[in-house]
Amino acid sequence: MKLSKFNNLLAMSALCLLLSGLMMAQVKTETSTAQGQPTVETKVERGEVVFVSGNDLIVKMEDGQIRNFDNVPDSARVTVNGQQLSVSELKPGMKLERTITTTSTPQTVTTVQTVRGKVWHVSPPTSVILTLEDGTNQEFQIPKGQKFTVEGQEVDAYRLRKGMDISATKIVTAPETVIAEERKVTGQMPPPPRVEIIHGPLLVESKAKTAESAQVAQAEPAQSQAAPKELPKTAGELPLIALIGTALLLLGIVRLIWARAR
Repeated sequence: MKLSKFNNLLAMSALCLLLSGLMMAQVKTETSTAQGQPTVETKVERGEVVFVSGNDLIVKMEDGQIRNFDNVPDSARVTVNGQQLSVSELKPGMKLERTITTTSTPQTVTTVQTVRGKVWHVSPPTSVILTLEDGTNQEFQIPKGQKFTVEGQEVDAYRLRKGMDISATKIVTAPETVIAEERKVTGQMPPPPRVEIIHGPLLVESKAKTAESAQVAQAEPAQSQAAPKELPKTAGELPLIALIGTALLLLGIVRLIWARAR
């Protein structure tokens, strides 16, 4: 019993879907799209890698701003020297450049709906029930300003009468903008450390000058210590004799004064 009710319910549902499909088939819909001139905007951001931990990245931008990029997707790739590197493979000191290209394309979507049928009931200016080609009735909401074609003439909803064969066309135009964005990240390895290379002859000459300077520095203290051992030869014996005579003369004068005093 329950199975029979279920089968009946399933059959009714299928019938409803079929009728709904037939009614919708009576309304023809055509859609066309007209595209305008696209505009392209390119933005370039540059920075240097400061810190990398897994999929987390810290970059110092060109203007000095520090930006954190957390949980960068594994699918993100950076082109470095022709190789595709993931974020975790980046190294501090790398120079990064991200180019964002945004293409905006204006377009106009025009939807044309056409319906044909016989007026079964009309409630101007809001709705009308039409008997369609398959004999089913369907209610339609009447848009503001909608016109109907009756025997080649356009009339509004107030002039519709039961039994009239009519056709109606609804045109909807909707402008929209399609935006497509493309991102490309490239990088450069950090520059290698600077190494000063001294060629052979220069190195030998430098060592020779260093050794010569050391010998001169050692010889100068030895010469300064040995110099005081030699007396200058500018003084002769005559000054010494004059000095002794002067001393004897003074001694005689002192004795003479001492004798008179006694």
